[in-house]
Amino acid sequence: QVNLVESGGGSAQAGGSLRLSCRAPGFTFRACGMEWYRQVEGQQREWVARIGPIGSAQYADSVKGRFTISEDAAEDAFYLQMNSLKPEDTGTYFCKTRVEKLICAYCAGGYCTPAPESGDWGRGTQVTVSS
Repeated sequence: QVNLVESGGGSAQAGGSLRLSCRAPGFTFRACGMEWYRQVEGQQREWVARIGPIGSAQYADSVKGRFTISEDAAEDAFYLQMNSLKPEDTGTYFCKTRVEKLICAYCAGGYCTPAPESGDWGRGTQVTVSS
C-alpha cells in the first residue's frame, strides 16, 4: 500500500487562497487521476474535484470557478489551488488516487505497483477559513 500525503493546509481569511499538494513520497504517479474530497467533522465526506490521467477536470458546483485541480508530473504531485476562499470551505481535505480503466501505478526504482481500483487515500490536511 502506498501512503498519499497531503500538505498545504492552514488558516486563511475569506477571499484568500491556499494551495494543497498531494504526493506519494518515494514514488512517481503513472497514468493516475486524482480526486480531492473534504469533510467537516460530523458530516459526510464531500467530493470537491477530480482530474483524469489525461488532464480532464471536473468540479463540484460549490467550488467551480474558484478551485483548480492540476498535476505537475515533474514534481510528482497533484495540486488543488483554492482561491476566493469562503468560510464554508473549512474542513479536512483528502486526496485519493483515481483509477481509470485499471491504469494507475506508483513507480519507484524501475518497478511499478498498480494502484487498487478503489484508489488510495491520504490522511488529510486541515483548511480553516475565517470570515
